[in-house]
Amino acid sequence: MPETQPLNVLFLCTHNSARSILAEALLNHMGRGKFKAYSAGSSPRENQTPNPLALATLEHAGVSTEGLSSKSWDQFALPDAPHMDLVITVCDNAAGEVCPYWPGQPATAHWGYADPSEAVGSDEVKQEAFRQTLYQIKRRLELFTSLPTTSLSKMALQTSARDLAKP
Repeated sequence: MPETQPLNVLFLCTHNSARSILAEALLNHMGRGKFKAYSAGSSPRENQTPNPLALATLEHAGVSTEGLSSKSWDQFALPDAPHMDLVITVCDNAAGEVCPYWPGQPATAHWGYADPSEAVGSDEVKQEAFRQTLYQIKRRLELFTSLPTTSLSKMALQTSARDLAKP
């Protein structure tokens, strides 16, 4: 794989409003041109937008939110969609669903995170749930982005990504 061509990674969740948005923004921020992240949902609600707490958490962490939007995973199965090298589900619901056919049969992995948008309590409690999820995703992405290039071939990529899912 040439150094100049980034590895395309798609993060999936049900609504594409919190965890997958956090992961997309973080990987694009941390990937140093080695990765290009996208996100989508299996069933985003009509007029779905990224969760405002997800956007605020990213902005507070110094991560750009420019261009983030909620979208259906169907658009990544279209003929003119970017080719994905790795597809990672970040919620248990999306992991159990039948995914569309991904052109090129990318490597897959599941990195489950609790849904921070389901936190109950004060605004501070809800904000802390998003901060914790961002921190958990960041820790895994730090390991992922530091993998040597030899770990990023198709088979090694799937093994490496799945190994990172282990506690």
